[in-house]
Amino acid sequence: MPLTGELIDLALCPAAELPANALAFARLSLLDWMACGLAGAAEPVAEKLRRLAAEEGGRGAASVIGGGLVPPRMAALANGAASHALDYDDTHFAHVGHLSVGIYPAALAAGEETGADLDAVLAAFLVGAEAAIRVGLVLGAAHYDLGFHQTATAGAFGATIAAGRLYGLSEAELRAGLGLCATRASGLKSQFGTMGKPLNAGIAAANGVECARLAAFGMTSADDGLMGPQGFVATHAPAPDPGAGSVPPWRERFLFEDNRYKLHACCHGTHAMIEALRGAGSLRGLGLHEIAGFTLRTNPRWLRVCDIRRPRTGLEVKFSYVWVAGMALRGDRTDDGAAYTDALAADADLAAFAGRVEVVGDDRLSDMRAEGEVVLRDGSRIGVSHDLAAAIPPAVLADKLRAKAEAMLGARGAMLWERFAAPEGLPASEAGAALRAGA
Repeated sequence: MPLTGELIDLALCPAAELPANALAFARLSLLDWMACGLAGAAEPVAEKLRRLAAEEGGRGAASVIGGGLVPPRMAALANGAASHALDYDDTHFAHVGHLSVGIYPAALAAGEETGADLDAVLAAFLVGAEAAIRVGLVLGAAHYDLGFHQTATAGAFGATIAAGRLYGLSEAELRAGLGLCATRASGLKSQFGTMGKPLNAGIAAANGVECARLAAFGMTSADDGLMGPQGFVATHAPAPDPGAGSVPPWRERFLFEDNRYKLHACCHGTHAMIEALRGAGSLRGLGLHEIAGFTLRTNPRWLRVCDIRRPRTGLEVKFSYVWVAGMALRGDRTDDGAAYTDALAADADLAAFAGRVEVVGDDRLSDMRAEGEVVLRDGSRIGVSHDLAAAIPPAVLADKLRAKAEAMLGARGAMLWERFAAPEGLPASEAGAALRAGA
C-alpha cells in the first residue's frame, strides 16, 4: 500500500490496538511537552504570539499557555512555539526532528474543541507522531541537509493526522487533509538560533489543525499531495526513499518507541558530547585553564546545525559545540534553560576555551554518537565517547524527566507530574486549564 494509504489506516487505528509501550512513552511526552511549554511561556517568542492571538480574536475554544482561550489553530501555533522556545523538548533521530512540540499542540487544541478526554489526545498524538516519523524517513536526511526543518515539514503531516483523528475525519477527509498539508507544510533550518526556530514548531501544529478543519468542511486537494506527482516528497526531497516509511510496518512496530528526551537545554546534537565529557571521571574538577585542547568528532550533519563558532546570543549558544563544551567541562548547569543568556555568549572564559576546541565531521559516527579527545596542559590525553542510542529504562527516564520539570518549574513541576502522570480519564480541558494557569 502506498505510504499515504498506510498513514490513513494508522490514523483510523482503534485505540485498543495501539501498543502499550508506545502509549507509555506518549504519556512521558505529554508531561515533558507541558513542562517545556510552561517553562517557555515567558520567552519573547511566546509573548509575541500571545499578542497575535489577542489581536486576531475569534471563538475561544482552546488554551494558550500562560494566556486565555483562543481559536484552536492559533492555540496550536502559540503553544508549539512556546514549548520549543527553550529547545528542551524531545527528539526522534530517524525522523530528524522534534515530535511533541509540533503535534501535541494540535492534538490538545482539537481535543479541547471537541470535548475529548486525554486518552483520546494521547492516542491521537501517538498516531500523529508515528506518521511524522515515517514521512521523515521517506524525505530522508537529504531533505534536512538541504535546509528544511523536519519538525515543521514532516511534523505538519503528523499534526494533521492527530487533529484529523480527534475531529473524526473519514478516510476521504483524511486524504484531503494530508493533501492540503502538502501545500502548507514549511520550515527552514536557516531560522536556527532565532525565534523563527520555535515558530517552525508552532507552524507545524497550526497547519495540522487548519488542514484537518478545512478537510472537514469539504475542501478538496490533490489525490495524493504527499507522495504523488509534483507532491511534497517529489518537490522537497532530492533523494527520497519511498519505501522507508513502510519498514517495518507500523502494525509490527511503532518507531515512536525510539524517541529520545532532552536532559540538557540545548540542541540535541550537542548532548552526546556533553554526556561524553561529563562521563569522563578524570576530567571532573579540572578548570578550563588546565585543558590545552579538545577535539570532537561528530556526524557531519551536525556541522550545519550546532557548530556556531562565535555565538552572539543565548539562543545561539544552544547551537554552539565550542561554547557548550566549555560549559560542560566547567560544570555549568546545561540542564537549566535560564543559563543560556546573552551574557553567556559574551563569557570571556568560554570564548578563550572555544579557540582551543576543534570540531571534526566523521561520517563513521551515527548522529547519536560523539567521540573525542581532551588534551591537558601536562600532555595527558583522555578519550571520551557517548552514544544516545543506549536506551534508558522507562522508570529511570520518568524520574529524570520529573527532575527536569522540577528544575525548570520548581514546585509547579512537581504538581504537574502529580496531576498528569496518570492522565487517563481526565478531560483535555483540564490539561488546557493547567497550561493557561501556569499549572
